[in-house]
Amino acid sequence: MDISQEVHKAYEVLKDGGIILYPTDTVWGIGCDASNEEAVKKIYDLKQREESKSMIVLVNGDRMLYQVFNEIPEVAWQILDLSEKPTTLILDNPRNVAKNIIAPDNTLGMRIIKQPFCFKLLERLKKPLVSTSANISGEPTPMSFKEIDPRIINGVDYVVNLERETKAVKSSTIIKLGSDLQVKVIRK
Repeated sequence: MDISQEVHKAYEVLKDGGIILYPTDTVWGIGCDASNEEAVKKIYDLKQREESKSMIVLVNGDRMLYQVFNEIPEVAWQILDLSEKPTTLILDNPRNVAKNIIAPDNTLGMRIIKQPFCFKLLERLKKPLVSTSANISGEPTPMSFKEIDPRIINGVDYVVNLERETKAVKSSTIIKLGSDLQVKVIRK
């Protein structure tokens, strides 16, 4: 399969409110249109995860980032510029996304993605994409496609047919930036 065919198939599922299993720049993820509250709920149900535990969104650049966050602190740009590996930033006051993806403290994690499949899918979708690890809540994060629980594979509407032999790089670094500009490393 080539990337453009897979982007087309995944896009068709996402625009109809479906959920997909797909490779990211770190681990395999479960995703949906981040503005679709029903699709987000399907992911929580599939993962058997409490809605109070938020998920992150992937964006493909500055324009989409500003769709989700009105204000982005200067330190966020510095962190992103200096990061040598995939980095998720948790920022305040997200907008234009489903309410059930926003954390109780009105924050949302986001990562700017460069991985070709995700980048092209976001370009086509023109909205952020939910990204959460492909596991049942409380179970270990699978580091390769073959480690993904069959309940997850069977529970999504589409499984992207790319990179199934690739081992994960590892989960992203997570950094929380408060409105008071306090920087807190959640996961290295």
